Amino acid sequence: HNFSRFAQPTELDLRSFDGRHPVELIGGVRFPAIGQWPYLLTLAGHGFYWFRLRKDAPPA
Repeated sequence: HNFSRFAQPTELDLRSFDGRHPVELIGGVRFPAIGQWPYLLTLAGHGFYWFRLRKDAPPA
């Protein structure tokens, strides 16, 4: 959750989830697969994401 009113970039260390796809829970949008590099996300002001991680997510 971004508590700022400004957009905020972040880098997440998700290497332990390599190969999985984050799927956004509200809209069901599949995000790019997680790899060995930091996962980059930008949150809008006061924005948030809720994800589930799928090993094999079909395209939305």
